[in-house]
Amino acid sequence: MVEESDLIRTLARSADRVELKLVVTEPVATSTLGVDLAGARSRQVYFLDTHALALERCGVVVRIRSVDRRPDDVAVKLRPMTPGAVPSWLRRSRRFVVDVDALPGNYVCSGTLQRRLGDREVDQTIAAGRPLHTLLSRRQLRMLAMYAPTGFRVKDLVTLGPVDVRRGRYVADGLKRALTVERWLFPDGSTVYELSTRCETKDAPAVAARTSAFLRAHGVVPTEPQHTKTRATLRYFGQP
Repeated sequence: MVEESDLIRTLARSADRVELKLVVTEPVATSTLGVDLAGARSRQVYFLDTHALALERCGVVVRIRSVDRRPDDVAVKLRPMTPGAVPSWLRRSRRFVVDVDALPGNYVCSGTLQRRLGDREVDQTIAAGRPLHTLLSRRQLRMLAMYAPTGFRVKDLVTLGPVDVRRGRYVADGLKRALTVERWLFPDGSTVYELSTRCETKDAPAVAARTSAFLRAHGVVPTEPQHTKTRATLRYFGQP
């Protein structure tokens, strides 16, 4: 999945965990591995940004998920970020997690401050006619104000989405770990598939090499160039 082990090892020292990812646009990942997403739990994923994607351009992501039969959640993410550069009130929060997101040829630290919501709270907010940014916590609003571009106003945020997301897990003989397979289905019928696995920071180089070899052996190759599903979604719904 990723092979530059020295770079992963360096980034991982500052992270709480590492997530190794591979993005493909065709369903070969599911057909080759035999993963059936038809019965998987449905998630409706929304993003908040301006029409001009002002937040995305400065490395800030606001994501809201409505999950079938599970609590919803809202997250504010910094990508890329330098762990030592964030304020102590944010880094010490139990809700703030630093990850290394590793795609082939693209390795970046990200920091996410997440808030857990109630069941169907996203749907209830939409039904009541309230903007989704009202779901953000005070800490998330503080974080947004700190990293958003000059002149940004929360009321300028628009809702991008939703995208229908189906998620399944695949445990392979010989790999000795589970892969998470996600299918992101856009309104025009196009799809993005992401394969991912999380591991401890100390294990990242070995897991990356082993997972990459396994996927290549099964004919799963990355789309070029590699873009995260978040970027694909923002560019789909954002400005032309």
